Amino acid sequence: MDVFQGLLSGFSIALQGNNILFCLLGSVLGTAVGVLPGLGPAATISLLLPVVYMMGSPAASIIFLAGIFYGAMYGGSTTSILLRLPGEAASVVSTFDGYQMAQKGRAGAALGIAAIGSFIAGTLGVVGLTFVAPPLADFALKFGAPEYFALMLIGLLLAVFLSGGSPLKGSIMLLMGILLSNVGIDPISGKERFTFGVVELTNGFDFVTLAMGLFGLSEVFITLEESEAAQFVTKKIGRLWPTIADFAESKWAIVRGSLIGFFTGVIPGGGAVVASLVSYALEKKVSKQPETFGQGNICGLAGPEAANNGASSSSFIPLLTLGIPCNASIAMIFAALMVQGITPGPFLISEHPDVFWGVIASMYLGNVILLILNLPMVGLWVQLLKVPFGILGPVIVMFTVVGCYSINNDTFNIFAFIAFGIIGYILRKLCFDPGPMIMAFILAPLIENSLRQSLLMSAGSFSIFVSRPISGTLMAVFALIIIGQIYVGLKNRRKPNTCVVEE
Repeated sequence: MDVFQGLLSGFSIALQGNNILFCLLGSVLGTAVGVLPGLGPAATISLLLPVVYMMGSPAASIIFLAGIFYGAMYGGSTTSILLRLPGEAASVVSTFDGYQMAQKGRAGAALGIAAIGSFIAGTLGVVGLTFVAPPLADFALKFGAPEYFALMLIGLLLAVFLSGGSPLKGSIMLLMGILLSNVGIDPISGKERFTFGVVELTNGFDFVTLAMGLFGLSEVFITLEESEAAQFVTKKIGRLWPTIADFAESKWAIVRGSLIGFFTGVIPGGGAVVASLVSYALEKKVSKQPETFGQGNICGLAGPEAANNGASSSSFIPLLTLGIPCNASIAMIFAALMVQGITPGPFLISEHPDVFWGVIASMYLGNVILLILNLPMVGLWVQLLKVPFGILGPVIVMFTVVGCYSINNDTFNIFAFIAFGIIGYILRKLCFDPGPMIMAFILAPLIENSLRQSLLMSAGSFSIFVSRPISGTLMAVFALIIIGQIYVGLKNRRKPNTCVVEE
């Protein structure tokens, strides 16, 4: 099946009544999640994972969750521009110039260029996904256990260094995720690992419970303690469509942001946050008036908005073709596929073409739906901010507790959910990013399995990882990343202290 036949087949699936409905629901919910501060896509998808158990169609469930993910990228710009209150982490950069444009009476133009830039970048990202994913999946068929072992090691390493924050804290989260994934019964020897005699731990920790606690419940705790009230920067949004001069000024920023987002999204640990920051830095560097950034420069809004939406589309490439989640939100979708009995990777396109092409086709539809939703309905989305989180938070917790119990009809999952929520809250207060922990929890069993298979193939010799061309190249990349990070760390430590003490 070639690309065009596959895409045509995908549209025949995505245009089915129930799938269109789930695409619409996911886009609407994703936009709302982007608007509401504190509830990011990772937390929301984690809270909705129990719903996946009850959805009969794998394609419909992934279309729904994917709509939430890329819809949140759209919605986050609304409150960033109007209230200087980013609803989603990737929209923080949009506050730099978007809010300043709104203060100058150009809120409508800022919202319009953000939505249009997001649509262009999102669509270009899906086009890239359409044509890059199939050949990459064919290439991945050449991968054996050693190649997957090396590739997943690189994924974990990049997740630590690119997720933001301290690499040391990221490494600690990585080790915690590996430790938690090893709780239970060894799949080969049958021996118990880290169960400490607790019968409930013999099956290990459930990913849905872990994810809902670390992301969902901890987000509720964090948001409940924040008392800052949002104030509208303008009572009248004004004309939504930017002028021809605005388009002319920002067109190349949108193109550059789209490309940055596409390539950054493919890298494990990169994602929309990194893409938006890189795009803003580039736009400021190439601008003839860099001093205007932070004062309402339209390129400082258009570039990052395009970048975060381009990254949200391209981050599906390694998930669907290699079975490697690039960020925490994609890791949740990875888990949703596993819940449906589908293993993401190079065989997905041949074994489950309905899921592969159906999801890609739905993303074309989702971008159009989001463009329609975000321009005329700006006022409605902003009204969501008037719902007190003191009401919204407890309702969310109630539904997630029911969802945790329904997984195995076991109260142990409820206590584990609460425990992980408290742990996640403490980690967030200490500035630890739980993203690497989630990715390690998912990838560690796969890495262990690949390691064991590789050593069986080589009769216990570790040379198999460097003697095969692809795995050897990947291990060399792994070593270069470590050496590069060590060099950067030593270089930064040798810099003289430039702090000036005022007298």
